[in-house]
Amino acid sequence: MKRCLIHDIGRIEGLLDADVTFLRGPEMESMQGLSDAWIYIEDGIISSIGSMTAPFMGEVDERIDATGALVLPTYCDSHTHLVFAETREKEFAMRIEGISYEEIALAGGGILNSVDKLRRVSEEDLFQRTLKRAKEVMTHGTGCIEIKSGYGLDVESELKILRVARRIGRETPLTVKTTFLGAHAFPNEYLENTEAYINLIIDGMIPAVAKEGLADYIDVFCERGYFDKHQMERILLAGKEHGLRPKVHVNQFSSIGGVQMAIKNEALSTDHLEVMTDHDIEDISSSDTIATALPACSFFLDIPYAPAEQIMAKGGILALATDFNPGSSPCSNMNFIMSLACIRMGMTPLQALAGCTINGAAAMELSEHHGSITPGKKADFIITKPMRSLAQLPYSFASDPISKVILGGGIVHQNEGY
Repeated sequence: MKRCLIHDIGRIEGLLDADVTFLRGPEMESMQGLSDAWIYIEDGIISSIGSMTAPFMGEVDERIDATGALVLPTYCDSHTHLVFAETREKEFAMRIEGISYEEIALAGGGILNSVDKLRRVSEEDLFQRTLKRAKEVMTHGTGCIEIKSGYGLDVESELKILRVARRIGRETPLTVKTTFLGAHAFPNEYLENTEAYINLIIDGMIPAVAKEGLADYIDVFCERGYFDKHQMERILLAGKEHGLRPKVHVNQFSSIGGVQMAIKNEALSTDHLEVMTDHDIEDISSSDTIATALPACSFFLDIPYAPAEQIMAKGGILALATDFNPGSSPCSNMNFIMSLACIRMGMTPLQALAGCTINGAAAMELSEHHGSITPGKKADFIITKPMRSLAQLPYSFASDPISKVILGGGIVHQNEGY
């Protein structure tokens, strides 16, 4: 048995009771804190928490001094496209010159650019490239991550992406969930016969993914020029027949009924939500489907931000994620997501923390063991540099706030000198 004590903690943030699996609306302010505290860990699990006024007196194998620091639950990033072949900075330069993201996509860039690059890369090479990103993700304080396919758009390439994603979960300390996103776009070879591609997804890709057990969820990019709500429903129903629960892209550039179709099909989450009608906000907020906002995408593309304040005010379950991908959100840093949520979306630091932790965990069905500092949960923590309050983290939006990252009770990242 390995026993570890984190002691003299300036303040713990993110305490929740064990029966809390998500926070809805006003409850997102309810995560608790404890100053001048300690946390005792046994075999990678949080055993007990207390105040330094009554110090822990048991035997320990390792002591970690957190004097003046905040200790937070690690981030739960519930929407990423971590597995890709190459970055797309040329398109970034085109956008600076005034060409829109949608215009670039119509000219053969965007998702199809990433598809072309990924199909040329071997599975082992793709894994090694992704492994570097996974290691960087951990340095930013992420402990749980969802990884989507969608840059293959043929059977073998989609399987290749998902195999790499599963391997990341086996060979790193990250907790990984995977999502099949064959319906990310129509590949070039099917642009004149989109119905045939939908049939390939339903009859070819989904059964192959399910046979190898490569995905937990199924996703569709429901948007003008991509998949409409009826096509989305056909694909989601086929996925559900193979045990894949929906997590879907909707309302990034337009409102075309995707929110309502996702709720009808019991989606775990609806992600993006930058363009929302009053009807959309009302429907998502009154449902049990999690509304996942992706503020780094809004920042990078200079498009609207998801209406977080309205969703929370109406009682919605709001999560925050990076959307890390090479085209519209080349950002794996959840600390920056916290800052954007506060600065651009009107969220308080506590609300942003809830969105990045417990509600992100819920959007991956992981909140039984992740997403808060709770006895019995996995010992996944961020230890910050000396910090007076939680507000200092989003306030210092361009700084690196992290001293140590602990996953499963072990240090996986440490800034020297802290």
